Amino acid sequence: MLSAFLSAFRTPDLRKKLLFTVGIVAIYRLGATLPSPGVSYRNVQKCLDTIEGSTGVLNLLDLFSGGALLQLSVFALGIMPYITASIILQLLTVVIPRLEQLRKEGQAGQAKITQYTRYLTLGLGVLQASAFVALARSGQLFNNQCDEFPIIPTGTGIPDWLTLSVLVMTMTAGTGVVMWLGELITDRGVGNGMSVLIFTSIAARLPSEGWRIRESQGWGRFLLVIALVLLVITAVTFIEQAQRRIPVQYAKRMIGRRMYGGTSTYIPLKVNQAGVIPVIFGSSLLYLPQLALQFFDQNNPGKTQAWIQNNLVDPTSPIYISVYFLLIIFFTYFYVSITFNPTEVADNMKKYGGFVPGIRPGKPTADYLDFILSRITLPGALYLATISILPNFFFIWLDRQQYLNFPFGGTAVLIMVGVALETSKQIESQLMQRNYEGFLR
Repeated sequence: MLSAFLSAFRTPDLRKKLLFTVGIVAIYRLGATLPSPGVSYRNVQKCLDTIEGSTGVLNLLDLFSGGALLQLSVFALGIMPYITASIILQLLTVVIPRLEQLRKEGQAGQAKITQYTRYLTLGLGVLQASAFVALARSGQLFNNQCDEFPIIPTGTGIPDWLTLSVLVMTMTAGTGVVMWLGELITDRGVGNGMSVLIFTSIAARLPSEGWRIRESQGWGRFLLVIALVLLVITAVTFIEQAQRRIPVQYAKRMIGRRMYGGTSTYIPLKVNQAGVIPVIFGSSLLYLPQLALQFFDQNNPGKTQAWIQNNLVDPTSPIYISVYFLLIIFFTYFYVSITFNPTEVADNMKKYGGFVPGIRPGKPTADYLDFILSRITLPGALYLATISILPNFFFIWLDRQQYLNFPFGGTAVLIMVGVALETSKQIESQLMQRNYEGFLR
């Protein structure tokens, strides 16, 4: 991968794309540290020094924003509203015929779906910004451990409703800017822009969180953590590139005076066909019990509240880890079933004269693909669930709650390795294309 980057810098066209991507990333990190209007930067820093760490879905959102969420910065929402909007539209494509028709129309239909995604992103940005501002104002965003009010208090001569409205509009506008920056990287830079921004946010947390472990646990445990992280990254890299290749043969056809077909190819079925989506779904559902606790009396907790707190909110609980594990397996099968349709793939193969050797076209091919997919999804689901619960065991081992949100395991490693592999492959493909051009000249 490093050799590909060095070769890319020697190519003028690719060097411009890489420098452009670096410039956009710098702008994104600047906005992630820039406080929003109406937020006391000094009070926010005091809150961050006081709290022991966030849990649940807030931990995941803060990780994806590179720590910008708890700082209530301009880019506090990060790229998560866009990701959520994309997932929602992808799920709705299965149940809404109009969206499914647009998906089949090619580039024009995809442009329309992208436009819907942008509108939905801004709508979700308003909702999420309002929710986070309300949580910050009530203190729940900082686990009710913050003595200083993070939003500028009354007495400044500015009405509260105006301060909160400007804060919500700023965060929503920041989401739109982040979405625009990601699309700029996709069009004029290298790699998928949204993935690159998420990679940047997670990587920005590595130095501070690693040094925090070194200061509190010492060099011995710090080096052991680094060794375990390298082992996990190696395993994730190996499995992320693993795939089952189903051979496909195309029959020869005469169209006019030309002969078409007669080629061999394959259908690549990845072991991790669902990506990181099941982890996001599972984390979101596990946040619901924590949200339900807010409706109980905090001063007089009952048996139900205590059981939820000890088993469904505490990340070290065996019940919490087991439920998280099973949720990820369930959502892996669910997401794969709605994103890969064996019947549709078999019909397309039959339409263009393709067939799997030894399998009849049509329904037998669909049944064969469904059988292979169900067999390969099981190890993928177990792999996702195992990697995702690693931070919980790190949490138990380090015996510090703040390390639950450190970016050395689980979702963070899955995203970083996936984005790094995807970006390096795109760079290598562009380098190969330019080498062929030079050869043809």
